Amino acid sequence: MIRIAIANQKGGVGKTTTAINVSTALAATGWKTLLIDLDPQGNASTGVGISASERDASTYDVLVDKAPVENCVIPTRIPGLDLLPATVDLSGAEVELVGAEDRAHRLQHALRKDIGYDVCLIDCPPSLGLLTLNALTAADTLLVPLQCEFFALEGLSQLLQTVERVQQRFNPDLGIIGIALTMFDRRNRLTEQVSDDVRSCLGQLVFETTIPRNVRLSEAPSHGVPALIYDHACAGSRAYMALARELITRLPEKRKAA
Repeated sequence: MIRIAIANQKGGVGKTTTAINVSTALAATGWKTLLIDLDPQGNASTGVGISASERDASTYDVLVDKAPVENCVIPTRIPGLDLLPATVDLSGAEVELVGAEDRAHRLQHALRKDIGYDVCLIDCPPSLGLLTLNALTAADTLLVPLQCEFFALEGLSQLLQTVERVQQRFNPDLGIIGIALTMFDRRNRLTEQVSDDVRSCLGQLVFETTIPRNVRLSEAPSHGVPALIYDHACAGSRAYMALARELITRLPEKRKAA
């Protein structure tokens, strides 16, 4: 199973929207996909139609009580996509795990077993705390959504420093599969400038596909479905399908479904 963490310590950059729609697109193209919600807000869980009352077990149980992942997974209405949901209990996990010897490796240990998926995407909280550290330690690679705005490069620099520290101490094989520019607005000159700056600094690490500002992407979560299902023809959905296709070309060929 290929494990992809979706992380950026800055909030509101499109992490959860990216996690929901890329996982949906991967499932639609034949990858048996697991979406792991590691954010106590649980927005990824809500965004794929799993209400709080349906979350009998969650990532909290996996991290704190070492429950088997397969016992906590919930099928979604999207064929080929399952969810390991989050509950508000997860907000206390960092405190409860602070004295644990293996606190940074809980998710890594839980995902070592083959549980029948080709790929899993881990939606991280908007911080660089213990939950995100667990995701980066468990992941093979990192996908970074980056909002096209003034403070983007400063936040990206902090994240890259964290990745370097994780590589040194916990996960030497962690890579960055790509940076996805989100909330792209061609009418705004600053957006174009930020995009040019990021591409000049990071080159081919930046995906060619950009995710536009799109009202349908914002509306979809309130209906409990990914934008790709809510309105598959909107500009946001088309962009996420293109991003998923580009992501697939960067993934290793392993256990892809027919």
